[in-house]
Amino acid sequence: MDFVENSNKLFDEAIVLYHECDDVDAQVSNPYPDGSIENALLTKVWIDTVQWHLEDIIRDPNIKPERALEIKHRIDRSNQDRTDLVERIDDYFLEKYSNVQVQQGATINTESPAWAIDRLSILALKIYHMREQVERTDASQEHIARCRAKLDVLLEQRRDLSTAIAQLLDDIAAGRKYMKVYKQMKMYNDPSTNPVLYGKK
Repeated sequence: MDFVENSNKLFDEAIVLYHECDDVDAQVSNPYPDGSIENALLTKVWIDTVQWHLEDIIRDPNIKPERALEIKHRIDRSNQDRTDLVERIDDYFLEKYSNVQVQQGATINTESPAWAIDRLSILALKIYHMREQVERTDASQEHIARCRAKLDVLLEQRRDLSTAIAQLLDDIAAGRKYMKVYKQMKMYNDPSTNPVLYGKK
């Protein structure tokens, strides 16, 4: 459970750090060594946090079309960066468990460890922003009560997901489960598979 607990702590700290400046153009000062799993996790949640706020900005009903298109392209690039990073995190786990003797009858999980951790990062963001709603002084008591109930569910969801990820990692380490990672096959970013980009008539 230590890895998952440390990940949750890192996610929470990075989200608070972002909100000290609250600027989608701010650069993260990553204190962890390049190539370390901690560096990757912090970069991951920073990407998620910036994208969260870009999604807020693009929903401004008064946004100019040119600005909206610019942000849409930025969100697309962010999604690609996020996917690349999740795959790098899975590479870490593949290497970490590369010498595990897989038991006969071992099973595969529905998702890889890194994609489960991706959901944990998003949950940290949901919890932070739902807690903001609970702490608002300009909202009705009904709004605050609804958000408090949602926050309780999100916290429970994080506990359950954290337990499930820890169990998955324990099972992989013991050979009861094995990892199998399918790399991304996004067609719309590839000039050779997107008909708009390769000029299909």
